[in-house]
Amino acid sequence: MIESKPRRRGRARWFIAAAVLVVVVGTGSAVILTRVSSATSVQEAAPPPVETAAVAKTDLSEEEEADGTLGYGEESTVGGRKPGTITSLPAAGATLTRCQAVYGVDAKPVPLFYGTLPFYRDLASGAADGADVKQLEENLKACGYGGFGTPDKKFTAATAAALKKWQKALGLDQTGAFGQGDVVLSAGELRVSALSAKLGSPAQGEVLKTSGTVRSVQVKLDAAKQDLAQQGAKASVTINGKTSKGTITDVGKSAVEGKDGAGQDDGKPKITVTVQLDDPAVAGTLDSAPATVRFTKDVHQGVLAVPVGALLALAEGGYAVEVDENGKRRLIAVQTGLFSGGKVEVSGNGLTAGMRVVTTS
Repeated sequence: MIESKPRRRGRARWFIAAAVLVVVVGTGSAVILTRVSSATSVQEAAPPPVETAAVAKTDLSEEEEADGTLGYGEESTVGGRKPGTITSLPAAGATLTRCQAVYGVDAKPVPLFYGTLPFYRDLASGAADGADVKQLEENLKACGYGGFGTPDKKFTAATAAALKKWQKALGLDQTGAFGQGDVVLSAGELRVSALSAKLGSPAQGEVLKTSGTVRSVQVKLDAAKQDLAQQGAKASVTINGKTSKGTITDVGKSAVEGKDGAGQDDGKPKITVTVQLDDPAVAGTLDSAPATVRFTKDVHQGVLAVPVGALLALAEGGYAVEVDENGKRRLIAVQTGLFSGGKVEVSGNGLTAGMRVVTTS
C-alpha cells in the first residue's frame, strides 16, 4: 500500500520574477523562479482632514430684509405764484437755504423763507393779527431785517419798515407790503432735484422740483410688518456691496397699495420707512441706487452658536453636532434656536464654548 504524504499547509507562492533567465541545454530549458512571501502588506491612506469650528458664545440677531432705494426722499413741486416771466433758475442739484433766491421773475429774486404755514393772504399795515405775520417777522429777522422786537402776530409800522429794507436790498419796489407769491416757503433747506420750467417761461406754473438735502434710503415695507421699524432704531444697509449701519428716522403712518419687483400691484399695502446712513461715504457719490435694508426682529444674547454646516440631521429626528476632541469624535444631540448670518444657536448636554465641531462651512 502506498501512503499519501500530508500536504504542507504553508505552501509558498511562486511567481515569475521580473527578470527571467532561460538556460537552454540541448532540447530542454530551465526557468529560474523567485518566491514572494504571502505576508506582503499594503499601506492604507490616511483619512483626509476635516474642517472644524469652535463653539462660540455670542449674541445672535434675527433679521428681515427689504428692498429700498437710495435718494433724497420724496419730491415736492415749487409752483410760481407771481405774475411775470422767469428770468433765472438754479442749477439742478443745488442746495438752497433761507434768504437765498430760488428763482427770478422779471429780473427780481424770489427768495426762500422757512415755515410750515402757507402764506394765504397779502400782508400790510392794517392786517389782522395772525400766525402768518409772526412767521414773516421770524424770516425777516433771520435775514437781518428786524427792528420790530420779538416776532409776534401783530403787523406794525416796524414790520412794514423792516419789509421796506428787505425789499430795497433785493431790488424790489419798497412798498412795505408782503405778497403771497413774494417767496418760496419750505420747512428747511431745499435741494433742487429737477427743473420744470425754462428761462422765458411764464412764472405762474410749475417751476422746479425739490427734495431733502440729505441722502437716505426709502423702504416700501409691508404694512403688516411695521413693527420691524421703530423710529430711532438701527438697521443694516447695503449699497453696491458695501454695508453700513443706518438710523430709522421716519416711519410712515399712511399705507398705500404696494408694487412687486415688476412694478405691478402685489395686493399688500406698504408704508414708507426712511433710513439715514450713519456713514454717508458708503454710498460714494451716487445720488440714487438700489439698496437692501435689514431690520432686526429679535436678539438672543450670550448663546452658544455653531456654523449651520455643523448640524447633523438624526434619523430619529432632531439634530446633533460632531465634537472633535484631539481626533476623537462623538455626537452631542442639540436643540436649535435662532438662525442668523450662517450661524445657529444650539444647546445640548455637555456642549460648551470652545469645543470644536466638524462642519462643512
